[in-house]
Amino acid sequence: MSGTSEGGQKASQTIKDLYGKNFFKNIGAIGGSRKVKKGFAVSGLAIEAGRRGGTISKRRPSVK
Repeated sequence: MSGTSEGGQKASQTIKDLYGKNFFKNIGAIGGSRKVKKGFAVSGLAIEAGRRGGTISKRRPSVK
């Protein structure tokens, strides 16, 4: 029954019975409230890459 509207209704009812009617609201609030840095931002690579990119001039020296 997976992938059918009848299966979706049964799954929805099961979630409401087990976890309450505000289940998705609650897990959405938890997911949006956690501010955990991970990946590129944690190791300091982002700071170094920004510094390097900011110091490199994109223009050629002026010739007068």
